[in-house]
Amino acid sequence: MSISRLFRSEGVRNFSKLLSANVVAQAIGLVVYPILTRIYSPEDFGLLNLFLSIGNVVLVISLADYYYSIVLPKEDKDAAALAHVSLVSLIVTVLLLTVSILFAHPISALFKSPKLETYYWLLPIYVFCMGGWNILNYWYIRHKQFGRISGYQISQSVLSATGKLGFGYANVLSAGMIYSVVIAPVISLISSLLIVRKKYLLPLLSFSWKDVRLQSCKYKNFPMFVLPRSFINVLAGQLPVLLLTPFFGAKFVGLMSMAVLLGYTPINTISRAIYQVLYQNTTQRVHARLPIGGIYWRFIGYTTLFILPLFGVLAYVLPDLTAWLLGAEWRVAGDYIRWMLPWLYLSLIVGSTCYLSDVFMQQKTGLLFEILLAVCRTIGLCLGVYSQDFMMAIIGYSVGTAIAVGAQFVWLSLMVRNNDKQL
Repeated sequence: MSISRLFRSEGVRNFSKLLSANVVAQAIGLVVYPILTRIYSPEDFGLLNLFLSIGNVVLVISLADYYYSIVLPKEDKDAAALAHVSLVSLIVTVLLLTVSILFAHPISALFKSPKLETYYWLLPIYVFCMGGWNILNYWYIRHKQFGRISGYQISQSVLSATGKLGFGYANVLSAGMIYSVVIAPVISLISSLLIVRKKYLLPLLSFSWKDVRLQSCKYKNFPMFVLPRSFINVLAGQLPVLLLTPFFGAKFVGLMSMAVLLGYTPINTISRAIYQVLYQNTTQRVHARLPIGGIYWRFIGYTTLFILPLFGVLAYVLPDLTAWLLGAEWRVAGDYIRWMLPWLYLSLIVGSTCYLSDVFMQQKTGLLFEILLAVCRTIGLCLGVYSQDFMMAIIGYSVGTAIAVGAQFVWLSLMVRNNDKQL
């Protein structure tokens, strides 16, 4: 494929639309973070990340991962049934989470974070709104409504940033951080429902228990294998916060969280945009029995070409850049990011193409790789806890992640090769 044809293709246009929105959304965050780090302390960021860690772990359970399958059926009524399965699961989970408010005090004590108890009641609201958007997101992907996805991403970023700044200047510190990340998805979800064309939502209004039961059985691999995989993946991502907070305190965890935010957020932004476009495109090609290796290897080639030189430069300037951007108190976060660069590169590739395990119904093997990731990260973090050295925890976490993600990349590549050989 020529360069001109590449940039005229529908997939690239959709990717560009999503990436542009993601870049704008993340740019808003980057613009305000130099201000936020001079208003809020590392402890405030540590509390926020503890709240989000708990919320995101519950969130991944709440939908039973049926929402991933919304893209796959040929008929809209079958996809709508899968959306309904996801919604029922979400409602049940939120109700149980609401009951858990009664145990907010012992949960907060477990993490040695007394302030968490004050804001625990906001978790059900956060989980419901984020879960509701996840369902809509994959419904929009199915119908190639990438503009709707882009609008949501930008609006949520604007609302969150505005809220944090507003609460910060009002001297509502820890509370302001948490209120902002809850209010933003509430408003964004409501607005995304109000502005979408009715023809895209009408199929979702037709509810049939028969279809729900049929599709839930047909796609049972998602709760059986994708859900544990997603849970372990999210848990592995939140391990630094959940495991290190009781041993090193909110300040160090806040510094590490900032490092992960600055390092992983741009990578996740790009990979999420690529994922959403490639998922839909690859599914169509597989249905048509067309090879997918060309798409896969072109993506890896372009990624390597652009990312590796950039990472080489960043390795030298990160501590100084972080201190200049956020303030001297945050300089050490740049040192943390240095150790993350190898697995960040691999995460960009794997995060963009991990949908292949769903397309080829290899969820069981995908689960094994997520277990490997969690084990490697846990071992690395435990080395830091055992040595009582926070930097050792960072190094162990980074090396463990690189090993596990690298192994998953090899597996995905072999799966693509084997698929094309069979055509």
